[in-house]
Amino acid sequence: MNGVFIFSAPSGSGKTTILKQIFEKYPDLFAFSVSATNRPPREGETDGRDYHFLSTEQMKEKIAKGDFLEWEEVYEGRYYGTLRSELDRIWASGKIVVFDVDVKGGINIKNMLKDQAFSIFIMPPSIEELRRRIEGRNTETKDTLEQRIARAEMEIGKSCKFDKVILNDDLSIAVSEVAQSIDNQLKKWGINR
Repeated sequence: MNGVFIFSAPSGSGKTTILKQIFEKYPDLFAFSVSATNRPPREGETDGRDYHFLSTEQMKEKIAKGDFLEWEEVYEGRYYGTLRSELDRIWASGKIVVFDVDVKGGINIKNMLKDQAFSIFIMPPSIEELRRRIEGRNTETKDTLEQRIARAEMEIGKSCKFDKVILNDDLSIAVSEVAQSIDNQLKKWGINR
């Protein structure tokens, strides 16, 4: 079976930290699907590793051609999407695909791949804690911070559409719960690791 794990969470929920530890626990099992975006790279980001950085014209052309499994205009003028070629690339390597995508993208992928996908939503302890974490990054303006908080509230409201919701209040507990969910799903798929 060509399985897929989908991880979604509001920005600042700790999803990236959890996924780093999961990849260390399962070093040869998973590979990240690299998303595409038209936003400029942040300092230290590499094309093809962090994202496929495309121009707005390239994004729109690939959308029109049906090259995306899913895509969304997350913020006005800012597109993110999953290229279908990422599934083929990872499955050809014998690994299980891991999607680290926004909530709408996660729901869309789950709806398309059905039982071939298992979706996990990482829940922040509270909106107040989420605000504190995002402010601590020092990457947002006042306006973009408020956009992220408003989006987080909307995304939390969609958490019920995921197969599993895991609260990230204590990182080690959250990582353990994610690992247990993965092990249970691998058994259901008949995948031995």
